Amino acid sequence: MGKFVRLAGIVAGVVLLLLATLALGLNLYVQSLGTQARIQQELSHRLGAPVRIKSISVTPWSGLSLSGITIAQSAAADAPDFLSARSFELHAGLFSIFSGKLIIKKIALVSPRVVWPQNEDGKWRLPGDRRNGKGGVAREAQNTETVAPPAPAATPDEDTRPSAAAAEKPPEPPRVAIAQGPPALAPALPSVLVADVQRATVRDGEFRFLDQSSHLVAAFEGVDFHAVIQNLASLRGVARISRMSARDRFFLEDLRSPFHYDEHELDLPKISGRAAGGEVNGAFHMQPQSPQSPFKASLKFHGLQADEIVSDAGGSHGMIQGKLEGSFAGEGNAADVNELTGSGEVILHDGQLQQYSLLVALGQMLQIDELTQLHLEQAQAKYHVTPGLVTIDELVLRSPNMRLSATGTVTFEGKLKLNSELAINDKVRGQLFKPIRENFKPIAEEGYYAIDFEVGGTVDRPKTNLVDRVIGRDLKD
Repeated sequence: MGKFVRLAGIVAGVVLLLLATLALGLNLYVQSLGTQARIQQELSHRLGAPVRIKSISVTPWSGLSLSGITIAQSAAADAPDFLSARSFELHAGLFSIFSGKLIIKKIALVSPRVVWPQNEDGKWRLPGDRRNGKGGVAREAQNTETVAPPAPAATPDEDTRPSAAAAEKPPEPPRVAIAQGPPALAPALPSVLVADVQRATVRDGEFRFLDQSSHLVAAFEGVDFHAVIQNLASLRGVARISRMSARDRFFLEDLRSPFHYDEHELDLPKISGRAAGGEVNGAFHMQPQSPQSPFKASLKFHGLQADEIVSDAGGSHGMIQGKLEGSFAGEGNAADVNELTGSGEVILHDGQLQQYSLLVALGQMLQIDELTQLHLEQAQAKYHVTPGLVTIDELVLRSPNMRLSATGTVTFEGKLKLNSELAINDKVRGQLFKPIRENFKPIAEEGYYAIDFEVGGTVDRPKTNLVDRVIGRDLKD
């Protein structure tokens, strides 16, 4: 029994030694300049854009790991990076490297940072897309070498004129640029590596989508997703996003959704998340490769803190309190925010409108405390969106003794044009000075009297003739 144990120990030691030797040999092999240039070359060829790799290593538990990987927007020497990542792990059949065919079963991208601008046509295309204009096919650039079979030299007896068959032969595909490496090694490298990628994961990613003017359209932080890859241009899986912003104005957190991406569409059919302390649910569908990148979106929300939403959108902090619920459904073009169309509704619960200078001043002048801080029993708005314009179909703010209502338009630049009405009941009207009281006329709503006024200017600097309408020309003079 003792001899058997010693024999088993010796065998186990030999096996471990062989595995360690194999791991060391594989690391020496993949870290050689030739193999690194070969992998770099194939990735550049597959993606159609220069790929740079800082280092390569192999471990039995994580497979092949590429550290410090970057992908440029185009082949130009000074092109900014489309992608940079801390590491790129490939779980592959390692022995397939020796045969010239790299079979990849799973890839994992760790801490990628992607900056994705629109091209001249208003489309978001991958750097390797041959329809991508400047960033399409990788081209020869400074400090690169190309792999191409040498042309046979013509002998004196051969006719050097092209034959009819040669004239009909389709042109050779464009030669692929490889990142700088030892020129002597490049011609000897195998030219084909077959990649069979089945699954992909991204951990702690960041994606920034820019318009043609390099302005931020959308940003995604803390991105994690697991996907099944049907081919190099099609993914299907589940995404989780810690934080998302649209035009750096509206923010969502803890987003989750199944997704599908291919060359025709990006589809997130079941989005859930949080915003301003409330819950958000919706769906998003975009055609990123079509002209102007058209999209459709639907959104439902409830429990959102109104003050946080208003301040994020550029409004004054502390002006409005309460919780928002509502919905929106629309469509548009990601290349031009002015093309948005749709309709929606917003309801404010437990609302208070305070620190609004015009109402505060009017309330102090008329000695109506309710105007200085409106406790809203009803606050809701219905609207629809057309290119460049938001039309307010109905806006109602109602407190115990008065009501503010309005209809009109707000442009995407923030210009206001609202036809409004201030209505008060008998209790408030009885407190007014007689000349002011007579400016409020009876309306259809029993027990209420109203005065019309207009609101213009901009969202951040509104202008109105309310004071003139309430006081009247005689008192003003």
